[in-house]
Amino acid sequence: MPGPLHGLRIIEFAGLGPGPFACMMLADHGATVIRIERPGGTQGGPESDTTTDILLRSRKRIAIDMKSASGIAVLRDLIATADGLVEGFRPGVMERLGLGPDDMLALNPKLVYGRMTGWGQTGPYAPMAGHDINYIALSGALHAFGRKGEKPTPPINMMGDFGGGAMMLAFGMVSALLHVQRGGDGTVIDAAMTDGSALLMSMIYSFHGQGWWQDERGVNMLDTGAHFYDVYETRDGKFISLGPIEPQFYAKMLALTGLADDPAMQPQNDTAKWDDMRDRLARIIALKTRGDWDAVMVGSDACYAPVLSLTEAPAHPHNRARETFLTAGGVKQPAPAPRYSTIATTQPEMADGHTHTREILAQLGYSETRIKETLAQGGVS
Repeated sequence: MPGPLHGLRIIEFAGLGPGPFACMMLADHGATVIRIERPGGTQGGPESDTTTDILLRSRKRIAIDMKSASGIAVLRDLIATADGLVEGFRPGVMERLGLGPDDMLALNPKLVYGRMTGWGQTGPYAPMAGHDINYIALSGALHAFGRKGEKPTPPINMMGDFGGGAMMLAFGMVSALLHVQRGGDGTVIDAAMTDGSALLMSMIYSFHGQGWWQDERGVNMLDTGAHFYDVYETRDGKFISLGPIEPQFYAKMLALTGLADDPAMQPQNDTAKWDDMRDRLARIIALKTRGDWDAVMVGSDACYAPVLSLTEAPAHPHNRARETFLTAGGVKQPAPAPRYSTIATTQPEMADGHTHTREILAQLGYSETRIKETLAQGGVS
């Protein structure tokens, strides 16, 4: 059975990071995503090979010169028949091309127009350049990542680009598409990574407002302040993760590490003693290899997992049992998620380096003669 978004057509303007990830999500779940690329330009990001770029999987691709009259004409035809559009340019770029939301919603009143930016379409920072690290800095998120007494540590670009950006945009697109299918009008989605990363911090803002989360890094329960929610180095230079927050799980962890009878480890939530208890636990963990701790901990309720590298993770028995990773086009990659009990997600297909221009134009209803004329005009390839 086709994916849940089967039958929906999305126009994606080529970009980097969050826009492509959001469109990958839509394609993974059954939507037809047509990616608009610049003729001869970089299409998969800096130093990125489109045939191995996981974010570009499962797309139809067409190269269009957006400064040519013939290219704009094809774009308007594509958008007129689309369900959704995703773009990640700075505010005002699409308007200057004559492809802004006012013009496109006049052309297609049912269109869901997704806009992905860091700062948002409005606000004093909106015209400025930036990247994930800047957006999560402004939302308060970056301040929370890092160890006590150290500078903030960016969580690579998971928080802004992907969590606060791409996933929010994908959710917004599906929500608005559902609204249209229920009889509503098309709409514009202003997906800003500052907004999204702030939203992801809702629980922490709540804890802070309730008075039990300090506005300081590395001193709270979930930010490596607590000895029972941290990573530890093993004898072989690898790492394990421990997170037994609940008392019964903490007791199990103490039993398996041989610390159940140590009175110094009993006051689990005494924050004044967390550093001492961490040192004690670290000394015990360092006595065994990661494999040794797997043998001790796996299968228990100690809230344990080995810290795996990018190379190791696909081969782990749990990930193999769930088929969390797959290979498509010779590229090992994460499988579509989440999964459904009665509906299939799209089997990923990697780009082959070629466009699907003729196929796309034919699906628009262009005759063979018109396709040849359009290609001869040079705005489309």
